Amino acid sequence: MKFAVNDFVAIVQHLSSWHAKAQPTIEEADHYFNAPDRDFARTDEAFRLRCIGERNRITYKGPKQAGPAKTRTEIEIGIEPGAHAAEQFRQLVQHLGYRPTAVVKKRRTVHDFERDGFALQVCCDEVETLGRFVEIEIVAEPEKKQRAEAILLDVAHDLGLTTSERRSYLEMVLAKQRS
Repeated sequence: MKFAVNDFVAIVQHLSSWHAKAQPTIEEADHYFNAPDRDFARTDEAFRLRCIGERNRITYKGPKQAGPAKTRTEIEIGIEPGAHAAEQFRQLVQHLGYRPTAVVKKRRTVHDFERDGFALQVCCDEVETLGRFVEIEIVAEPEKKQRAEAILLDVAHDLGLTTSERRSYLEMVLAKQRS
């Protein structure tokens, strides 16, 4: 679940009281592509290269499923580290017909904790051109979806977050580019 916020102060205070472990703040650049045979914005999918410092990861995200939380299949694979490997990957997929659509840059601080047997991450994101957001994430097996969603809703409520933003950062960036 994702929520727009003005600042992170109250959120971080709550997380600290829950003994959440804050990870070092990282810079991410997500390079998104469209497939040669379809527009992922229309099919509600995503394909990206995420560069986190020297680390590189490629990710496919399937269409969002119905429900209060944004649930979708996600497959993520690490590739060689470094800017050269990232550039080679971008060239490779473009030679295969994939088209670059946008780059989303953000500063992210991840807070890890557990609740009711689930590992949670609360991400405080400062997204270039969009503002500040808090994402609450649980990775769970499909048979645990309902329980995970209930926990996400409880955590959001406890953090004082009320209006969920269902659009991805990519969707928001593309909408801003069109306006």
